[in-house]
Amino acid sequence: MRDFVHLHLHTEFSLLDGAARIDRLFDKARSLNMHAIAITDHGNMYGAVDFYNAAQADFEAQVKKRLLAERQAAGEEVSMDDIVPSEEDFNRFADLRIKPIIGCEFYMTEDLKVKERTSNTYHLILLAKNNTGYYNLCKLNTIAWVDGFYNHPRIDFEALKAHSEGLICLSACIAGIIPRAIRADDYDRARELALWFKDVFGEDFYFEIQNHEIPDEKKVVVNLIKMGKELGIKLVATNDVHYVEKEDSEMQDVLICIGTAHYIDDEVRMRMNGPYYYFKTAEEMEELFPNLPEALDTTVEIAEKCNVTIQFKMPLFPPYVPPTGETPAEYLRRLAYEGIVKRYPVITDEIKERMEYELSVIIQMGFAEYYLIVWDFIDYARRHDIPVGAGRGSGVGSIIAYAIGITNVDPLRYSLIFERFLNVERVSNPDFDIDFCMEGREQVIQYVRDKYGPERVTRIITFGTLAAKQAIKDVARVYRVPYADVDKLVKMLPEANGKMTIKGILGRDGKHPEQKSSDVIQLYESDPVIRKVLDMALKVEGMPRNTGMHAAGVVICKEIVGDFVPLQRNGEVVTTQYPKDQVEALGMLKMDFLGLVTLTDVHKAKIYIKQNHGVDIDFHELCYDNPEVYKLIASGDTDSVFQLENGGMKAFMMQLKPTSLEDVIAGISLYRPGPMSSIPKYIENKNNPDKIVYLDERLRPILEMTYG
Repeated sequence: MRDFVHLHLHTEFSLLDGAARIDRLFDKARSLNMHAIAITDHGNMYGAVDFYNAAQADFEAQVKKRLLAERQAAGEEVSMDDIVPSEEDFNRFADLRIKPIIGCEFYMTEDLKVKERTSNTYHLILLAKNNTGYYNLCKLNTIAWVDGFYNHPRIDFEALKAHSEGLICLSACIAGIIPRAIRADDYDRARELALWFKDVFGEDFYFEIQNHEIPDEKKVVVNLIKMGKELGIKLVATNDVHYVEKEDSEMQDVLICIGTAHYIDDEVRMRMNGPYYYFKTAEEMEELFPNLPEALDTTVEIAEKCNVTIQFKMPLFPPYVPPTGETPAEYLRRLAYEGIVKRYPVITDEIKERMEYELSVIIQMGFAEYYLIVWDFIDYARRHDIPVGAGRGSGVGSIIAYAIGITNVDPLRYSLIFERFLNVERVSNPDFDIDFCMEGREQVIQYVRDKYGPERVTRIITFGTLAAKQAIKDVARVYRVPYADVDKLVKMLPEANGKMTIKGILGRDGKHPEQKSSDVIQLYESDPVIRKVLDMALKVEGMPRNTGMHAAGVVICKEIVGDFVPLQRNGEVVTTQYPKDQVEALGMLKMDFLGLVTLTDVHKAKIYIKQNHGVDIDFHELCYDNPEVYKLIASGDTDSVFQLENGGMKAFMMQLKPTSLEDVIAGISLYRPGPMSSIPKYIENKNNPDKIVYLDERLRPILEMTYG
């Protein structure tokens, strides 16, 4: 059987066009005995890291299966959970790996500076041979979006030549620049272009041929065969994969309709010409090109050339250079000891021991500069009268953060644990979430941009997805389901805690029985139109629908960000093409600059109080033990009180009847999907402390404050 590799493939990250889900691709390739797959989404690299990680996860799963079989055959009583593959194991079973090939289908123009309706845009496939090629893909994507965007992100000849190292180039589908010239009967122009690409890419330039029963394809293929012989350029056969199985063609058509705001029965609209754009077998590809077996063999040749290893945990944290000439560790230590005397009237042995312990962990783990970077921009905010929050998350457990002014919460007073933030036994990046006044937040971000350089600081992308309710609405619109019927269905959906899924609503989940809706199931079984909508919504649910900008996330890098991750414009703001967890995993510093209207309101209130009453309030010096405040909270009269204003929280506080700040803290912590089920027990124990039972009396000092 002839080997074949798909080198032209659109995942769900070809937004509302591609429907080949990454989480299905490797199982499909393995079932067809294919040893590599490429990702070539339209004009972006959104899915590159997900695709690469999926390949690694698939490989690890296969190695674990082999090791389990070996050990069980040797008579050992082991389960999959006992199997931890070594580097040697991965090398021994290297043939089990399905190689991920990172690529992109670019939009190309002759001069990206020309942004007029008359400027033509063409397709071009680029695949990374090695890490140099991967980073050039990133750079070209950045150029396309930041400099070349006009209707589409575009590159041109100049950019392509400057960043061609490590890349393989395919002439693309019939929308490619060479096929377009052939379709226009301009053979001389096609030949001239082919020679240019061959000059730039050498033996890494290939003529791409496809067969989707489009009339122009035959004309293009015939001429590319002829030109390939004349110029010594190899042919490579591809299928323009947009979905995994043939029967997924309607799903992909629905996505197109969602993206173009059309109905599925509109006569004039964008659509594929038939169900030909699936993940075909090698045999099916042979049938398409029976006289060109070498074009199929070339796919394997190209796959063998491609060997990218995406580097994670790269040393890309920005440096902090103390103005005093000290090392970052020395400077942090001095700031901490200068600051701690302003926090405590007496520096006890407990305080000293806690400080030295934290400093040793911070320095040992290499995070002294991280503390100083955060301290620096918070110090800037305070010097410019921009209100900063007292602290949020596990970072408030650090006495060093308290000493130097990153936080304003005494970790000893509230028995907060440093190890929740940093722990030598759990190597992970620290993460201070900082609240800023909404009106001053952008000023702080601009300070960071000015300090480290605009090319080293950028915002982070987010993806809007087709969540259950949105998927149902979008699919119903595409199928022209009357609004009243859709509204009836949507109102039946349960208000589930956490992420609601259509599978859960239909009772097919098994993990979230609270999401199951008998009304929806009855309607599904009795109404064929609703059944069709829900079946299709189930298929598209979770797919990315659009991009946006993370509300708070900012990347700070010691190098130019666009050299390591692809960037794009979201409106006027430049963002990464990878989401926050991925840029952090790659080794960049991700900070959350949270904008909080409450801080703005409180700041203005302080100003007005001083102006009108001559009283200067310092909220950090106030006592928080006034019983009248807790009576007010327990009454539910907390409109516009931060984190206590929604109806559910008001009802909870009326039940809880808090009498201390610790009660309010515990209540806010409990009122979230994970621990919410513990609320009744917490209230019962608070009201009946004599009934609290400790499994071990040594737990009493730890659990007493939260009623066991």
